[in-house]
Amino acid sequence: MIRVTRLNGERFALNPDLIERVEAHPDTVVFLVDGTKYVVRESVDEVLLEIREYRAGILATSYEMDRGEYRAAPAGDGVAEMSSVVPFPSREER
Repeated sequence: MIRVTRLNGERFALNPDLIERVEAHPDTVVFLVDGTKYVVRESVDEVLLEIREYRAGILATSYEMDRGEYRAAPAGDGVAEMSSVVPFPSREER
């Protein structure tokens, strides 16, 4: 999920896999594949950067899991207690 901000300051998370396009009108509008639109404070470039970082994080975690190097984030940061990621067995265990 990526975090964005509504014009009223409310922060929320969007699933970037559901984003169809992002446009500037001059406010940034995020269009989802189901037709939902969100007007956000972030620029188009900032939203695209968030999407790239999100996807890079998935690839990095997948790589770490495949190599047996994955370590969950420490408890208390709000991520580990919500995570349900289970590491893949190492190549030697397959």
